[in-house]
Amino acid sequence: MDKCANIEALVSVVDAGGFGKAAERLGIAKSVVSRRVGALEAALGVQLLQRTTRTQSLTTPGRQFYEQAVRILGDLEEAEQSVADASADLRGRLKLAAPLSFGLHHLTTVVSEFMLRHPGIELTLDLNDREVNLVEEGFDMAVRIGMLEDSTLLARRIGDVRLMTCASPAYLGEHGTPETPRALETHIGLHYANAPLRQVWQFAPGRGEPEVVIPRIRLQSNNGDALAAAAATGLGIINIPEFIVRDMIANGQLVPILTEFRRPPLGVYAVFPPGRLMTRRTRALSDHLAGHLRGETDRGTAG
Repeated sequence: MDKCANIEALVSVVDAGGFGKAAERLGIAKSVVSRRVGALEAALGVQLLQRTTRTQSLTTPGRQFYEQAVRILGDLEEAEQSVADASADLRGRLKLAAPLSFGLHHLTTVVSEFMLRHPGIELTLDLNDREVNLVEEGFDMAVRIGMLEDSTLLARRIGDVRLMTCASPAYLGEHGTPETPRALETHIGLHYANAPLRQVWQFAPGRGEPEVVIPRIRLQSNNGDALAAAAATGLGIINIPEFIVRDMIANGQLVPILTEFRRPPLGVYAVFPPGRLMTRRTRALSDHLAGHLRGETDRGTAG
């Protein structure tokens, strides 16, 4: 039995979330998928999947093998594509992760356009504000905003976003409008929990080092849209990517403040797992996102 086909069966089971879905994806019978995974386990002499009647999960050796297998299959495909006609249609699966609010505001339409342009592409889009592990979770690419903490990742800047400090007219009417960042010390803040306080509540003075002023944090959330909605009710001040609050500012629900103290824009990055050749379809998706996001992510009230 073909060793490569057995490895592909295992990866498909993990990525698809089951033998039945893997069989549909591969276009073969479920029994064949099960037989191939079993043959792979027999050849390696270890159990790769822990099976129950309804679910299956990777064992510790299985997780280690899966991570290597994803890289091997990716490298093999890239090697094949490197000698294939560059004009050939893109085909295969992609797994992309992005922050929830950014994905909803920017990526869903752009990704749909990419898939319409390339009918042979199958894509899994994971919109989640947690920072995924690209290698362990089998992602081809992720979109991240701001400082990149993992220096081992390959990264490409594909856009910019500006942070906007704003509050509702009701809040400002009751508490007053801060004229300088230092005045925030007497105000209520709503904070994006996935970023450090000192990173979010940082402002650019006319000269010198950025100034960090943290208001009294009353609400924290791991989602920017939730914070914007809370701010619109008058709960407090937010410092948040402009694309989240653009429409709320336009319709008067929120009012920009401290605009002369805005920091330089944050980078939007496409990041890729290390140690793996980038497939032609991954590169094409990265190019597509960059072409649409440059300028689009940094327009409107942010200037």
